[in-house]
Amino acid sequence: MKPIFAITMGDPYGIGPEIILKSLILHPDLREVCIPVLYGDEQTLQRTAKFLNFDINIKTITTPELVTDDNSYLPCYDIKPLVFKPPIGRICPEGGQHAYQCIQQAIAAALQKKIQAIVTAPLHKESMRLAGVPYRDHTEILTKLTGSTNTMTLFVTRTLRIFFYTRHIPLSAVAASLSVNKLVGSLQDCNRYLKQIGFEQPRLALAGLNPHAGDQGLFGREEIEILTPAVKKACQTGVRVEGPVPADSVFHLAKEGKYDAVLSLYHDQGHIAAKTYDFQRTVSLTLGLPFLRTSVDHGTAFDIAGQGIADETSMVEAILAAHKYYW
Repeated sequence: MKPIFAITMGDPYGIGPEIILKSLILHPDLREVCIPVLYGDEQTLQRTAKFLNFDINIKTITTPELVTDDNSYLPCYDIKPLVFKPPIGRICPEGGQHAYQCIQQAIAAALQKKIQAIVTAPLHKESMRLAGVPYRDHTEILTKLTGSTNTMTLFVTRTLRIFFYTRHIPLSAVAASLSVNKLVGSLQDCNRYLKQIGFEQPRLALAGLNPHAGDQGLFGREEIEILTPAVKKACQTGVRVEGPVPADSVFHLAKEGKYDAVLSLYHDQGHIAAKTYDFQRTVSLTLGLPFLRTSVDHGTAFDIAGQGIADETSMVEAILAAHKYYW
């Protein structure tokens, strides 16, 4: 039987509804690998389908685990309430609250084994803050609501895979966040998660922090005092890892196949590498949860919401990644 994937609409005032419908209607092969259940406002999806001139039946359902493999309609687990207030493409608490409700309901279904994976459209952090949501982003919501620890983000862009030691913290705080023990733990988590998605003997690289990975202390001592000892200690525990490797070359080496994944030290270090390689096909995986979550790797794009020009490629890749890696 095909796996059932929850596809959350994200912020309804962004491009989430558009890229979801474009993915499932313009790429019918996706429905050959999964049964999609949309988590969002059915009326918003209907309006979006009409705007895009899609002739599709969107049907409200209440039990995702009983949805049949029927391509004549798109099943929607209707999230209420949502008071639609045109125009779309704006920051507002209604959008943040609705996005949060979508992921809440999808998490509940995944924990009950009613679905096999969650695929998320983008939410907006400021809209969620205005709504009083106590979490900053998808990863924090997923971690807290599932009671998980040591969750990690993995970017997949074709042959390039990137983990992140830190996520949304100021660049000025990155160096202070480094410690030998935390890095060893992160490298062990990377090793375990790569095995979970099919790599029998993962080969990891740790990205350097400073230019030229410090160049023997000329440009900083973090590599000497923290990163190199962490790599040595991780190797002693059975992790196959090299580094620190200068960040200006490590991602290219991984793309070419020398490493199965890179542990990036901060947000932009890894994001720039992945998105420069292939912005549209970069997919985010959250590992360390009781289930797999995949996501597009772009934002709500309020500036183009409602114009019909959003590119659905990342959503297509996120659904394919869920099929490839779910367990």
